[in-house]
Amino acid sequence: MAAHPSLKSYDYLLLALVLMVLLAIAFLLPVTPQDYWWYMRIGKDTLASGAVPKVDTLTFTRSGTPVVYQSWGAAVLFWLLYQAGGLSLTVLARGLLLGLTFFLLWWSARGMGAGRMASVLALLLAVLASSNNWSVRPQLIAYPLFALSLFILLRWQAGGRKIVFFLPLVGLLWVNLHGSFILLILLEAAALAFGRGDRRTLALAAAGTLLATLINPDGFGAWIYVYHSLTVPSSQLFSAEWQPPVNTGWQMNLFFLTLLGFPLLAAFSPRRLTLLEWSWVLGFGFLALWGERYVIWFLFLLAVMIPLLLAGLGVKAASLQATKPPAPDHPLPNASLALLVVLVPLLLLPGVRTRWWASAPPATEDTPSAATAWLAAHPNLPGPLWSEIGFSSYLEFALPGRPTWIDTRFEVFPVAQWQAYQAISEARFDWVALLQASGAHLVMISISEQPELVKALAGSPSWCRLYQDGVAVIYSSGPCGAR
Repeated sequence: MAAHPSLKSYDYLLLALVLMVLLAIAFLLPVTPQDYWWYMRIGKDTLASGAVPKVDTLTFTRSGTPVVYQSWGAAVLFWLLYQAGGLSLTVLARGLLLGLTFFLLWWSARGMGAGRMASVLALLLAVLASSNNWSVRPQLIAYPLFALSLFILLRWQAGGRKIVFFLPLVGLLWVNLHGSFILLILLEAAALAFGRGDRRTLALAAAGTLLATLINPDGFGAWIYVYHSLTVPSSQLFSAEWQPPVNTGWQMNLFFLTLLGFPLLAAFSPRRLTLLEWSWVLGFGFLALWGERYVIWFLFLLAVMIPLLLAGLGVKAASLQATKPPAPDHPLPNASLALLVVLVPLLLLPGVRTRWWASAPPATEDTPSAATAWLAAHPNLPGPLWSEIGFSSYLEFALPGRPTWIDTRFEVFPVAQWQAYQAISEARFDWVALLQASGAHLVMISISEQPELVKALAGSPSWCRLYQDGVAVIYSSGPCGAR
């Protein structure tokens, strides 16, 4: 079994520099409302009732219909974090989860013989390229579980045996946190088919993992939920993250550059990937090109594979330096500097940065907190309420007395409702009739996400503007002169 190299203190110092970049980005990224606030509502309701909700209570259009909250554990954790320390603690937890994820990826690469510089450079590339998928949502909690699973299976491939019996525990946690637990099954299946470790031991662990995934409030229903999520037309047609990735934004530029460069690196490196490693690369590469939501898992994998290939390219150089005496190590200064480097980003946390940074960016983005507070102060305004889907997520948490028309749970709502939402948001020719058909008497729309609807409502005599700020506009049905 390949042992971890004898790491020097400057190995950790280099890692600390990458983690500093990671934490700075994680702490500065705003918390967006889409898949965060409604999960907080579910977490709160779950703890209040002692059971995971089984029917929809968030919208008036789907009220009472059966729903599955497979990520209930993440929802509870989000609510507990928010209760304990608000957005500051939540953002800190995001940084720690991501830091743990990338540490495990680095540790895996180094344990497989990757070089010092190659490991940190590949890690930095993965950090930067994946940073557009660090939203605070249940998938975030699954990232370190994926990295841990990869570490365990690589150790198994190198000759470890007992370590694979941690996989059922990983599966038990994962299935109660996010639907991506299916990725653990895929990793194990590929290892059983193409790995070089003890297959009997892994088969027992994989069987335990399958049984562990049944230990959740819905039992086998968690698997049915995953299948439903993968096949429901609403998600496939209207959710951008289910669509193939497009080369927009610098993170996606880095992803496609990495995707194109990896085959060249694999072709010229003396270090050949094993069948298991190729099965992972090709399998997750296919998923990444199939849907944008899978890109980050592929980048995690490449953070380990790229330094292994670079280590192969550096074999000759390493042999020439083998006769040189090892460079001196300075544990105490390097460890002190590494700790300082990792702690510096704490100054960027929400609630901390405003104390020294006058123009610090807000903790949230596109969150209608002021508009929601105004709406809460006017409970007599007639409903129902129609709102932008990200706004709906926040309203469902902050103002539960105003059920929404639709939200970001793509799989919950039928295609016809999504088509109507899209037509209204874009102020198409039939938006007036569709909005009337929704039954809504109040609308809260996003200035940044629905500019055409903002213009259309401003010119409509049938709607009266009641409130506006830099994020949201609220209209009520009926002419303003009638008030």
